[in-house]
Amino acid sequence: MGQTVAILGASKNPERFSYRAFRMLSDYGHRPVPVSPKMKELEGVPVYESLKDLKGPIDTLTMYVGPDRSTALSDQILALHPKRVIFNPGSENPTLARALEKSGVQVIEDCTLVMLQEGTF
Repeated sequence: MGQTVAILGASKNPERFSYRAFRMLSDYGHRPVPVSPKMKELEGVPVYESLKDLKGPIDTLTMYVGPDRSTALSDQILALHPKRVIFNPGSENPTLARALEKSGVQVIEDCTLVMLQEGTF
């Protein structure tokens, strides 16, 4: 199987990019791990209330929350220590990105959906 990918800001609304990422990650052979305090499950997949609830290593954290929210979660994001973090459009947070890079995490500003489609994920 592909990567284990935490989706911060997961949604069950098919119009949201985070929902589309959930579907596409699965379609492309990855294991999506939705994170949102607003729901308990997404299409039969357990949804974690917060990053601190995640079990096991996370290859990629893909961000679908704005910088205000990610700044408030900085400690949890850094403690998760994913191999990389993708800041999707609108989620960019330069201060958090610098902190992640300092701790050895690869930081990418791009669109998860486009990366999957282009084969650059």
